[in-house]
Amino acid sequence: MNEASKASVKVEIAGEEYTLRTNANESYTLRCAALVNERMEEIRAASGLDRTKTAIMAALSLSDDILQERARLEEFRSQVAGTAERLADQLDQALKEG
Repeated sequence: MNEASKASVKVEIAGEEYTLRTNANESYTLRCAALVNERMEEIRAASGLDRTKTAIMAALSLSDDILQERARLEEFRSQVAGTAERLADQLDQALKEG
């Protein structure tokens, strides 16, 4: 999608309105903004930090969530690969015996 065909979506984060140009659909963009806003509100309420520091802490917190999920996904993929390999070995053995 080129720049001219990107959609403009208005979102509100931490009381500020932003117009985003995005390839994503509007509902997805609104969900992303809502997640950022929610995390910023949680951090601001707990810490009383200014807007900039709250935004940085929210970015770090969301990054941590992403990295933890990636690690869980990699572990799951590894488990699936191991299970698939064991099943393939069992199938090969059964075919040789049968």
